[in-house]
Amino acid sequence: MKSANGAQWDYAREIRSILLRFVAFAILLANLLLGGNEGAGRTHLIVVVSYLVISITSVATARFLPDRSWLKTLFVVLDSLLVVLILYGHILGEPVTENHNLTTTSLVVAFILLTHVGLKLDRRLVLIFSSLVLFSWITMLAITAARHHTADTVSLIASFFNQDLGLTVSFGFTAFAIYLLAKDHDRTRKEALRADERRLNLSRFFSPLVVADLEEGSSALDLERRNAAIMFVDLRNFTSFAETAPARELAWVLGEYRHLVSGTIFEHGGTVDKFIGDGVMAVFGQPSPREDDADRALACALDLVDALSDWKNHSGYPGLDAGIGLHCGTVVGGVLDSGCHSEFTVIGDAVNVAQRLESLAKSFDAPLVVSSALMAQLQNPVPPALWISQSAVALPGRRLPIDVWYLRREAGLALAEDSLRNETGGVQTALQRSSFQPSPPAPDVCTG
Repeated sequence: MKSANGAQWDYAREIRSILLRFVAFAILLANLLLGGNEGAGRTHLIVVVSYLVISITSVATARFLPDRSWLKTLFVVLDSLLVVLILYGHILGEPVTENHNLTTTSLVVAFILLTHVGLKLDRRLVLIFSSLVLFSWITMLAITAARHHTADTVSLIASFFNQDLGLTVSFGFTAFAIYLLAKDHDRTRKEALRADERRLNLSRFFSPLVVADLEEGSSALDLERRNAAIMFVDLRNFTSFAETAPARELAWVLGEYRHLVSGTIFEHGGTVDKFIGDGVMAVFGQPSPREDDADRALACALDLVDALSDWKNHSGYPGLDAGIGLHCGTVVGGVLDSGCHSEFTVIGDAVNVAQRLESLAKSFDAPLVVSSALMAQLQNPVPPALWISQSAVALPGRRLPIDVWYLRREAGLALAEDSLRNETGGVQTALQRSSFQPSPPAPDVCTG
């Protein structure tokens, strides 16, 4: 089965071939009108009219029978027969004389139709056309040589190896060159389609920014320390919901939730590190750190507060509240090789802190908890009045306490909108963006 890109490629190539048919027809018609060989004029007229009929028929079949590949072969065979008809008129159609050299008019027809077939960029069609023409051409030259000299072997060989045979060899060489070009094009096309398929397959499992690096084998995939913003998103009460929900309904809710969260993350230039059930881990600054990683991560989190609140109210599952934890710090990121299975991820204390902050959101009854470390990294600080601060908060499994900022759930939506309006000059929720369009490109920055 052809991919969508492959089908579009073939259709565009076929339309171009049809248009070129009429260009070839115009050249053949001009060749007929300007040709000076009256004896072959009738043959050329038959060829021109026949070619016009074939061209019109090809347009009709391309419109109503676009997937019938055998028709393309049929038209190429008919084109080759027109060339054979021209050759027959000049080589065997005249009385036996010593001079049967082809005229320029005849050669023009042969090479024009060869060029048209070559522009289809299908090596199979080039092979069919050139094989039929060359076989017929050489056969007619051999018959002509035999008609001229039926007894003298030397004269027969000399008669066969003449100027006409040289023209035949030239045609064959040209056909061979076109065949090689079509073969190279076919290989390049298949490689491009395979690359598209690989990208499509990778995009099902990796974020867009990661896909490009995976394809190029970028050094950004190597494990190294870098500064990054880490975000964890989790649905509250989803475990209880999953215990009783039908499988189809459970899959639908989880799919909608993941689609919304991942789309919002991609809009802000982040990458989805992994899905953990109803949890999502996102990274800003991996694989390539930017100076505004913290700003984009916070903007994304505020956008998600708004979007997930709307989604919860409109999806018919009001009990599925979301909690978000956000932290900025040093991580080790890249491809983590574990033998049978490798993973492109980030590890380190910053990841653990972000996950603990997401868990802390439930204790604070807050949709979003942000570390003071991330707030300190912001290039556009948020108004403190919109946030509640908490100092020296102990995190499970961590020795040192941490200062945090959070939004209360009942005020989260309004505060999120005010904060976004202050940072960006306007609010647009993820639900209002019906097709997850990428956000405007960030300004050029150096890695920090």
